[in-house]
Parts: sequence; C-alpha cells; structure tokens
Amino acid sequence: MKVLVTGGTGYIGSHTCVELIEAGHEPIVLDNLCNSNPESLHRVAQITGCDTIPFIEGDVCDENVLHEVFRKHPDIKCVIHFAGLKAVGESVSMPLQYYRNNLLSTMSLCRVMQQYGVKKIIFSSSATVYSGDNEMPLRESSKTGNCTNPYGWTKYMCEQILRDIAKADPEWSVVLLRYFNPVGAHKSGLIGEHPNGIPNNLMPFISQTAIGKREKLSVFGNDYDTHDGTGVRDYIHVVDLARGHVAAANYMMDHPGESVFNLGTGTGYSVLDMVTAFEQANGVNVPYVIAPRRDGDLATCYADPAKSRQELGWEAQFNQVDMCRDAWNWQSKNPNGYDA
Repeated sequence: MKVLVTGGTGYIGSHTCVELIEAGHEPIVLDNLCNSNPESLHRVAQITGCDTIPFIEGDVCDENVLHEVFRKHPDIKCVIHFAGLKAVGESVSMPLQYYRNNLLSTMSLCRVMQQYGVKKIIFSSSATVYSGDNEMPLRESSKTGNCTNPYGWTKYMCEQILRDIAKADPEWSVVLLRYFNPVGAHKSGLIGEHPNGIPNNLMPFISQTAIGKREKLSVFGNDYDTHDGTGVRDYIHVVDLARGHVAAANYMMDHPGESVFNLGTGTGYSVLDMVTAFEQANGVNVPYVIAPRRDGDLATCYADPAKSRQELGWEAQFNQVDMCRDAWNWQSKNPNGYDA
C-alpha cells in the first residue's frame, strides 16, 4: 500500500517510514524541511535496503504542491499527517504562526485528499489535547480541551476538523493518535531526534548534556506531588510509536469513521528517574540543577493504552533501559545529529 507521509523526514516520521517499509508498505514523503533534514531519508533507505524513498520538498499548506503529489502518485491509499509546528514554548510566543500553519495544513490536505478520492488519514495528535484536571491514567474518553498552550489547541482543533469530516462523509476513515512522550532512536543509531536549536523535550537535553554539548540539565521543579518531587511522564520508544502507525493503517482499512487511540506505555517515570536510568544504562554522568517550575506543567501525566492493545493489537515492547540506551547510541554516533 502506498502511504503519503507528510513531515516524513522528521523524528517520528522517519522512524515510521522504516516501519512502513518493513511491513511491506511504500511511503511517499512530503516535507518542507523547516525543522528536519533530508539526510534522514537516506538513512531510512540504508536501514531498509531500499534504493530510494520518494520525496517531494514542499509545504502541506500549498494546495498546488498537494495536487502535484496526488497526480504523480494516483495510487496513494492513505495519508499519515505528521507535518506541523510542535514547540510548546514557541507556540506561546508565536501563536498566529502555529494556528495558521497547523490548521491550514490539515484543512488543505483534506480538501485535496477529498478531490482525489483518498479518504483515509492518520493524524499525529498529542496528549496535550487532554484537560489538565483529568484523573490519571488518561483514557481516550477523558476530558479534552482547556489546553495550556496554542500548540495543544491546534491539535485539539485539528482533531475536531477531522472528526467533523468523518461525520459528514461516512466514506472517510480518520484515526487520531494521541502521543505521549516519544524518546529513543532506531537501534542502528542511523536515525534519531535532531532538534534545531534548543530542544523541546527531555531526552535530547539529557543526551546532549551527557556528551558535553550542554553544561548541565535544568530540571524544572522538584516540589510536585510525586515520589521524588519532579514531574512524571509516560515516555514511549519512538520505534514503538512508529509501529503504532502501521497498526493504525491496517486497522483503518476495515474501520470507517473516526477512531481515537492513546500511544503510550501506561507507566510514568519522573525526570530524575530518566536521568538515573540514562546514567546507569550508558555509564555516563548527567549533571543537573533544579530550576523553577514552568507554567502549565502538570505533576503527572500518563496513558491507559488498553484500547490500543484491544483494538489495534498494539502495545509498547521497549522498556526504559531500551529508550535510554538507543537515545545514547544515536547521540554518541551523531554528536551533531544529521549535520556533518
């Protein structure tokens, strides 16, 4: 099956391309490279033994580009939509850019998909759509909305747009995948997370500190109501996350309408748990300091992945040690990411 992967050169997108190929599918990648590197696709080809991965450089907001893609590849069966701006802090300072890019890209994509009769889409959503006053663990039925930043609101609004499309036209199949905290890298060390500038997530901070690119890690708050005072999150290996998309692509072939799934492990680890696990798994030191809390951070956030296990036949296979080991393998082999 040919699958259009928007944002396919990025961290999660590139790992998903590997898993799609290994499952017998053919990814076609569309990316404007605003926060990624095309080298990732060369590495995907190296991992999978493919000669090349079809790639179009272009913006998903541009319907002319989308028409070109669907005309050139008329046998696309479904779309996995990763493309979008994703830095929480940046979204607070640049809300208009986030609302314009993330909403317009989704609407433009769906308009053109509809014109070409492609009515199957997997959307890269986030646990940020859940309201902060839910009890843990978070289930797909937990309350959404009351988001704490524009990035979260864009995911919430895109979910609603897709939900309305599926309701209006029963031929559509929409799968909303709510990610928790992706970490790690492919075991080969060839592809991994390559943040531009200051990382947005914990693991690149840890690994960049361990390799000496950063003097120390800042731990934001140690007075939360958790076992060690630091925030607890559900960290999931990026390969497990990628395999969740393959499971969703297979599922949607026989399940029209709208479906929602959490992709998490169901286990919460604190920031200091992850630091300790990283040090022990890799025999390295990660110096850190305690910094003030960040606005909007919750004490605890983790998933109930039971629905994904029951309906998708998917569950996380990698543990905390795997996450830390593979993240360090990528970082130590690629100190500057994909840059030479």
